[in-house]
Amino acid sequence: MISMNSNRHYTINNKQRHSLTSSSYLVARCKLPMAYCLLFMILLSSCKVYTFKDVSIPKEVKSIRINYIENRAQFVDPQLSPQLTDKLKQKITNQTRLSQVQEDADYEVEGYVSNYNVSTSGVTSQQAATNRLTVSVHLKFHNRLSVGTKDFEDDVTRNFDFSASISINEAQAQLTSTIVSNMTDEIFNRLFSNW
Repeated sequence: MISMNSNRHYTINNKQRHSLTSSSYLVARCKLPMAYCLLFMILLSSCKVYTFKDVSIPKEVKSIRINYIENRAQFVDPQLSPQLTDKLKQKITNQTRLSQVQEDADYEVEGYVSNYNVSTSGVTSQQAATNRLTVSVHLKFHNRLSVGTKDFEDDVTRNFDFSASISINEAQAQLTSTIVSNMTDEIFNRLFSNW
């Protein structure tokens, strides 16, 4: 039986000491508040929180204009441009404080799909096993203010692998949502992230 003496110390007999775990023994031997503090410090020191500064926008910047992302690639997926433009607008609305305007924006983004190309990426027994769809978007970023990101032009490219046993049309049907999502993330990161 655990008992408490007048000095607020806990005493345990040997039989109980062997049946308690080391953390229970610590709680029984120390003052209860001290044990909680120790436990809290152990938990705090063993857990590391990693954070990234996702979006870096100066407070002076209030608005953005996202122009339609045209598809100028040799091979055109008719769904890619409208879905990519809409998804980018949604992501900016949901993850920044910027308001989207049609004119006199602090930031302006233009772009076009510059590459939509299929190549073989894996060969097995003298046959193509995996194909790779490469999608590139050429970006133009204009900052009308003197603070924040400077004007730039850059290409954002991602590769999407698919089985060589299916046609490009079947691959597009399977990959379009992934392409739109990944390309939107890449464009957003290029526009707003500092890593």
